[in-house]
Amino acid sequence: MKMKRIAVSSEGPRLDDMVDPRFGRVAGFVIVDPAGDASSYIDNGASQVMAQGAGIQAAQNLAGAGVELVISGFVGPKAFQALSAAGIQIIQYVEGVTVEQAVERFKRGELTVADAPNSQAHEGTGRGHGHRNGQGRGQGARR
Repeated sequence: MKMKRIAVSSEGPRLDDMVDPRFGRVAGFVIVDPAGDASSYIDNGASQVMAQGAGIQAAQNLAGAGVELVISGFVGPKAFQALSAAGIQIIQYVEGVTVEQAVERFKRGELTVADAPNSQAHEGTGRGHGHRNGQGRGQGARR
């Protein structure tokens, strides 16, 4: 099996940091180069504050870095489509392990490449103003 350049959604920049199950709003990605297991880090901070499109932006950043495989917990449908269109394979449902452990599990053949997203689409970051529900139109508490 030819080793791929791997991006792992991570809580920090090191191989011993935990896998972050989020994809689009993750703090960053540890990039593992299969030749010698060297690693680097791609900060994803700009995508974290986007109202929408965070997963698509993260996918574009990874494609630009030459990533061939993503290991994460949950990938939404738009990000999944963007990754797939860029020829990047996706492994999902990975959490509770370090980045290094996730990569080792992949190398041992314990992780399966996904053929569909495992997370629903999100409508922004949840900071919207709703649709006129609960805007104080009642009579208040009566005694």
